[in-house]
Amino acid sequence: MTKTQPTYTLPTVTLTLSQKVGQLFMPAVFINDTEEEVQKMEKLIKEYHVGSVCFFHSRASAATNFEGKKKIVHNEKSYDRLLELINRYQKAATVPLLIAIDAEWGLAMRIENTPQYPYAITLGALTNNYNLIRKVGEAIGNDCKAAGAQWNLAPVVDINNNPENPVIGYRSFGDDKNSVHEKSAAFIKGMTSSGTLNSIKHFPGHGDTATDSHLGLPVIDKSMEELMENELYPFKKLIESGIDSVMVGHLLLPQLDEEHPSTTSSKIISDLLRKQLGFDGVVISDALNMHAVSKKHPEKGKLENAAFLAGMDVLCFSEHVVEGIDEIMKNASEERINESFERVWHLKKKSFEQDTEAKSSSSPYELNREIAEHVITELYGNPSEVNNIKSSDFLNISVSSGKTNSFAQEIQSHFGSEIIDLENLSGDNKEQIVLSIFPPAVKPKDQFGFDSDTLARLHEVIEKHAPLIYLFGNPYVLDILQLKPNSNVVLVYQEFPAFQDVAFKHFLGENKGKGKLPIQLKTFGNER
Repeated sequence: MTKTQPTYTLPTVTLTLSQKVGQLFMPAVFINDTEEEVQKMEKLIKEYHVGSVCFFHSRASAATNFEGKKKIVHNEKSYDRLLELINRYQKAATVPLLIAIDAEWGLAMRIENTPQYPYAITLGALTNNYNLIRKVGEAIGNDCKAAGAQWNLAPVVDINNNPENPVIGYRSFGDDKNSVHEKSAAFIKGMTSSGTLNSIKHFPGHGDTATDSHLGLPVIDKSMEELMENELYPFKKLIESGIDSVMVGHLLLPQLDEEHPSTTSSKIISDLLRKQLGFDGVVISDALNMHAVSKKHPEKGKLENAAFLAGMDVLCFSEHVVEGIDEIMKNASEERINESFERVWHLKKKSFEQDTEAKSSSSPYELNREIAEHVITELYGNPSEVNNIKSSDFLNISVSSGKTNSFAQEIQSHFGSEIIDLENLSGDNKEQIVLSIFPPAVKPKDQFGFDSDTLARLHEVIEKHAPLIYLFGNPYVLDILQLKPNSNVVLVYQEFPAFQDVAFKHFLGENKGKGKLPIQLKTFGNER
């Protein structure tokens, strides 16, 4: 990927008050939109002076459509389409747009065939090695900037201290507040060196909930003392060191505001974030189409107005821009509008007037490999048995979920142990087993995508054979495998080729497990 987008400078124009309000809106735009939808967005940007847009893959992949089970169309030319649409939307704008995207683990979070880096939970397994996280932040920032996206809505600084969390989980660096702060700071430092804007999220902390705010309103029922001690700690420390923006999540904190979710709570935005924590930068909402708040404000424009009056500066994923502008113009003072406008304008100046040039991005393989060498984590309940398994005529069992299992292929090539699918394993075999597992999904919904038969078969194999398990996926998967105290597990975290290559080196004994489990599991591995 190389830089193909032009650079922009802010014009010396005088905007009307209504146009200033338009600068506070960030509608969603989609790679796979139709030409009709693209033209409608161009018209909206031009006529209402929209200040920013946020790119998503497709309307079908939007998180609020989970329950709709809409088919997501794969687009081999997503990156080219991204460049094309950014160019078109910028041309439609009188004032250059800030182009935002969620690239927590790279553009690949939204765009096919672009570099992908490890999830935050994988980086959370690093013991120190903050320079590797800085390199990831810098690489992602370079990729964003080369594409023409100046604003990466990352990192997630939520402390994931609830194993049942359906939406944060693997997106968090872990469940320790100091580790989350330090690793977030390293990621931000890397992004900043690339000239890419950041946004820490989801204030005031989305980690300790089992509710997905895309679909319902999570309740975080904790005292201010508890929040300051844990959830708010990374936000406070990062604000003190300087960040570009804070994204406010859709959460109800009854001890702070029993009536309003954080999105529309002046007690949380204006009092806690602004006054108590001293943040004077841009405050951006989480997506306003999310059901946690959208269903509570059915009248068009009312949610945007409520969020703005509570202290919000940028209204992300507003589906009612025109009505939102009208409501804010009717209800907000000129002084309040100018406050938010000046913050957004300052952010645009910072982005468009800096000298940092986007660097060409190389393949992420080498950086991913270096990370893999430091994060592989050994959770051995019976360490003496590990070498016995490796030195035996073990069975090479693969649960690949349709993915390429080069780890098992390497074992077959080097040891002559033919790959056996789980369903073909004989029930009466007595051999030792090396079991490589590739979960179908990274999110915990529906048992990480495992069908009930496969999960039951895994439980049976673990119970009867005590296999050596290599898990290429979310470590929370271990909580559904019914592991025993003497189970032996190697956490590899990612299925990337680089991680599979390093995992095989680990199997050969050429690489040692240097990582540390970054979270508390419900049933296994926490004391190892």
